[in-house]
Amino acid sequence: MARTAAFFDLDKTIIAKSSAMAFSKPFQAGGLISRRAVLRSAYAQLVFVTGGADHDQMEKMRAFMSQLCAGWDVATVREIVAETLHSIVDPLVYDEAVGLIEEHSTAGRDIVIVSTSGSEVVEPIGEMLGADRVVATRMEVAEGRYTGGIEYYAYAEEKARAIRAMAEQVGYDLARCYAYSDSVTDVPMLEAVGHPHAVNPDRELRRIAAARGWPILVFSRPVALRPRVPLPPARPTLAALAVGGAVAAGGLVWSSARRRRA
Repeated sequence: MARTAAFFDLDKTIIAKSSAMAFSKPFQAGGLISRRAVLRSAYAQLVFVTGGADHDQMEKMRAFMSQLCAGWDVATVREIVAETLHSIVDPLVYDEAVGLIEEHSTAGRDIVIVSTSGSEVVEPIGEMLGADRVVATRMEVAEGRYTGGIEYYAYAEEKARAIRAMAEQVGYDLARCYAYSDSVTDVPMLEAVGHPHAVNPDRELRRIAAARGWPILVFSRPVALRPRVPLPPARPTLAALAVGGAVAAGGLVWSSARRRRA
């Protein structure tokens, strides 16, 4: 029999916030962004959570994030995400999403996260959740730093193209696959599978789901992930090694001071 998969959007489908903007405070602590940028991120997060994310809003968020991260050191970003992943993401994961992931895994389906957020954030979250594969946006990098450009944008129709390409490569029978998302921008992804589901849908996706008879799910219970999912052991990070086993916060302060002196 052909293989099957369950494709999950990430933000507001598996976790309750924008995964990229959830790390704004750790990025500030690491010396990457200013307090003003943190406040702008918090406002954008509020708009995203309360108002949904149509095409115009997504484009504004894309432009904001691209401009914000221009010049960042890639290794530092990965270091900060690794050090703060569990404290930031763990409280945001929906219990209902974890249950669905467990059900699909038990049924023998691959778990695939398909997200517009950057790979530096999505890939560690996918590993934490036990996902088999991840599709995520990739930023342009030159000499170890982000340029502010986008190499690959996992958004709207591109998500559907990525799923179809993956199905051809891996051997998924898309007619027997499942997909979950909250946003009308992901309608192409939902249309690509035989079992689409709207999760906490925005107004337009709710209308489309009702018209087409797609199940509408409401996820509302963020849960501590550690008791539910056996997480991989923490790996020593660059900052921790550099200060000889100091606490993560101390490592971040040291790293920030070193960059300012440089």
